[in-house]
Amino acid sequence: MKIKNKKILLTGGAGFIGSTLVSKLVKDNEITIVDNFSRDSIKYKKITSRNLKIVKEDVLNINALKKTCEDFRPEIVIHLAAVAGIDTVIIDPVKTLDVNINGTFNLLKALEKYSGRLERLVDFSTSEVLGAYAYKSTEKSDTNFAPVGEARWTYSISKVAGEHIVHSYFKKFGYPSVTIRPFNIYGPGQVGEGAIQIFIKNAVRGKNIEIHGDGDQIRSWCYIDDMIHGIELSLTNKKAVGEIFNIGNPKGTITISSLAEKIVALCRSKSKIIYTPKNYVDVELRIPSIEKAKELLGFIPQVDLNEGIIKTFNWYKKNI
Repeated sequence: MKIKNKKILLTGGAGFIGSTLVSKLVKDNEITIVDNFSRDSIKYKKITSRNLKIVKEDVLNINALKKTCEDFRPEIVIHLAAVAGIDTVIIDPVKTLDVNINGTFNLLKALEKYSGRLERLVDFSTSEVLGAYAYKSTEKSDTNFAPVGEARWTYSISKVAGEHIVHSYFKKFGYPSVTIRPFNIYGPGQVGEGAIQIFIKNAVRGKNIEIHGDGDQIRSWCYIDDMIHGIELSLTNKKAVGEIFNIGNPKGTITISSLAEKIVALCRSKSKIIYTPKNYVDVELRIPSIEKAKELLGFIPQVDLNEGIIKTFNWYKKNI
């Protein structure tokens, strides 16, 4: 089902996933982005449509959110705004908790007057809620409550809290909400952190590709086009309301060392792979079960890892 003639509000819409979604939907819909531009991927999209309005604000500013909702009166809301990325989280765990918990509360409070016209509210969580060892984890798997004192886990805890907040608003106020847990999304235009885009940028430049630790960490990588398709399904399928979905690609599973080697080979790069000590707690294993998304939404990833890497490399080679 095509999404047309809708008023769509995206928090964090200037980020990688948000800006890619905007570029696909802006032709047929009216879109407002709320973002503080701590990360700016939308600059690569070169969108000139009159259907797009950008509000440069922070989700911690509840008055700005209320005014935006009052002026725009959205029918669809996609909540992407968050502090994310291991380096960013470790630097400021307090801000991580503040933005990811209070920012979510602020948005839902700002929408209270207009909840009756909401057709869908999609909240972005993270695969990190499943902890350091997640093997074919389902949406019913236990979420992680890791030891206090490790800054990394403030991110997963804040996202678990966000899931509870959104689901509570669904149960109490009837917000037509959906929670998505993305698993290692990559592709053209990604900014910030993420191994594939960092490795590929270095491969383009012929710089060393640096791996933290022994490189045995296992991830499942999902290309951005498949992620966007998963979002569209969650927006258009009535069965999605009130549910949580893992969106990822289990067939894109590989160790970090093998990923680096694959990128060097596919990109025909002269980059050397080097190993450096790891000074933070890491996720050792992360492979999703996407059976629920397949069954309820019809979600099936289409882009394999080799194809996705080549597409991403070609984009960065042209644009950096």
